[in-house]
Amino acid sequence: MGASSSRLARARSEAIDRQLKADSLQSKKEVPVLLLGSDHASKSTLVKHIKLLRGLTPEELAAFRSAIHRTVIDSVHGIVLALLTSGLDGMLAEEHRHLPDVILRVKLDNALNSEIAVAIETLWRTPAVVRLLDDNEDEVYLPDSAVYFFTQIQHLAQPEYTPTEEDVLRTPAQKNTITETRFSMGGLSIRFIDVGPLRSERKKWIHCFESCNRMRESLYLFESIINSRWFLRTSIILFFTEVDAFEAKIRKIPLARYFPEYTGGPDVIKAAKYFLWCFMQENRARLSVYPQCVFACFLFLLLPLISGSFSVPVVLFISLLSLPFLIGTNDTKCVRLVFAAIKETIIQNALKNCKILDTQVL
Repeated sequence: MGASSSRLARARSEAIDRQLKADSLQSKKEVPVLLLGSDHASKSTLVKHIKLLRGLTPEELAAFRSAIHRTVIDSVHGIVLALLTSGLDGMLAEEHRHLPDVILRVKLDNALNSEIAVAIETLWRTPAVVRLLDDNEDEVYLPDSAVYFFTQIQHLAQPEYTPTEEDVLRTPAQKNTITETRFSMGGLSIRFIDVGPLRSERKKWIHCFESCNRMRESLYLFESIINSRWFLRTSIILFFTEVDAFEAKIRKIPLARYFPEYTGGPDVIKAAKYFLWCFMQENRARLSVYPQCVFACFLFLLLPLISGSFSVPVVLFISLLSLPFLIGTNDTKCVRLVFAAIKETIIQNALKNCKILDTQVL
C-alpha cells in the first residue's frame, strides 16, 4: 500500500516536472508583443494584416461585419446631428424630410438591413449633405473609412454579406478594448497584444501642448517610453512613416513654421533625417535603436523577450514620416518588414547577450 502510494506520488511529480519543462521550452519560443500608440496609430492595421495573413475565423469575420455596421451607423448619426445643428436640414426636399428621424432611431448595435441602407444612401446623396461636408470639412468628423462604406451600403446590408479583405483593413479599431493575435514566424510564436489608444495616459500630459501637433505628440510619447525606468534593458525599432502625406504637406506648409531649428526646406530626405535626429535626442537612456521605414501612422510595440537568451525587451516605435525605401500600410509587405525587423533585433540581442556583439547605440 505504502509502496504503491509512493510510486503514484513519484509519477505525479515526474509528470509535473515534464509539464514545467515543456512550458519552459514553449515560453522560450514565444515572444509577447505589446502594442501601444496614439489615437491615430496604424497598429490596428498591422494587427488586421496579421489576421489576414493567417486567415480569419468565422467568429472574426462576424465581428468585423458587426464593427462595419456600427461604423456606418455611427458615422451617419454624426452627419444627421451636424445637419440639424447647422440648419441645413431645411434644404432637404419634402420627400426626404423624414430621413433624419428614421436614421436617428437606428441603434448602434442594430444590423443594417435594406430599409436602413436605402435611407442612408438617399440622405448621403442629398445636396444638403454634400453642402454640409463641403462647407464644414474641418468641423464634421467622419472616419476615413466612412465614405468607402457609404458607397458600398447596399452590399453591406445584404443578409449574406461577408467582409472582404479591403473591408477588414478599412474597419476602424474598437477603442478601450484589449485584443490578442498570435502569429508564427519560423520557430517563434509571436503574440501581439493591442491595448488600445493611450487616451487615459495622454490626458495627463497633453495639456502641456495647447496647439500640439502629432509629431510633437509622438516625440513626447517616445521620450516618455524610451527613458522610462521600466524599459532600462530595451532595444528600440524606430519606424518613420506616411512619407506621401508628409512630402505633400511640407511642399505647401514650411516645416520651419513648426520646427524653427529645421533648415532643410521642402526636401523630404532632409526632413526625415532631421526628425530621426529629434527622436535620437530623446534617447537619454542610451538604449539601442534600430531605424526602419514603412508607411503608417505613429505607433510603437513593446516586445518583452522573456526567454533566457532573449531577455532584452524590444520596442517597435512607428512615427509619422519615412525615408526613401518605403511600402504601404495596406500591403502585406509592411507586415513582413515588421517581422523582419523583429527577427533582426532578436538576433542582435542574442549576439549581445552572448558577448559576440558589443552593445551599441545607433
